[in-house]
Amino acid sequence: MTNIDTPLTNADFSQRSAQATTSDQFRLRWSLRSMSGQALTIAEVQSLCEAGRWAPSCFNSQPWRFVYALPDTPQWQPLMGLLMDVNKLWAAKAGALVALVARTHFEANDAPAATHSFDTGSAWMSMALQAQHMGLAAHAMWGFHHDQAADALKLPEYFSTQALIAFGHPAPAEALPDPLREREVPSSRKALSELMFNGDMG
Repeated sequence: MTNIDTPLTNADFSQRSAQATTSDQFRLRWSLRSMSGQALTIAEVQSLCEAGRWAPSCFNSQPWRFVYALPDTPQWQPLMGLLMDVNKLWAAKAGALVALVARTHFEANDAPAATHSFDTGSAWMSMALQAQHMGLAAHAMWGFHHDQAADALKLPEYFSTQALIAFGHPAPAEALPDPLREREVPSSRKALSELMFNGDMG
């Protein structure tokens, strides 16, 4: 991971302790909201999308698409305008916004692709871990105007927006508005014993 001395890595991880041996990249990944406003470069956005490109998918269908915008470009406001107000409060300082879009039907025969959301979620996790490796914040959002997304993004038939993602250079929590400042800490997780079952859940 680059830029090791940042709010991304200097956060309070006391709520997070590993309960089995695994790479620290998973425990240390968290969804910052506080970003500096510095725009990402095209090369940085390409690196994030390249990570998503290599995600696994059913029949290698690769349903994901990445619609991005950078600050101070004509593409920025249409994506920012899709966000609900509570997310606009902080995402306005993102260095890039990416709409994570999925093809809902297989390209080969236009049959419904039941796993399109599952597969596209794999692409998001790849992008999130790549952002962490690059020292960038990554925060995915469901809080956007879903009914407006297709028109704003000019989506073709059989495409649906799964999430909007803010990527950016981390900033101190103090830069956030008051209601969000106290929430700017890595969240806890359920115990492994609550999630892992041998054979059945009975």
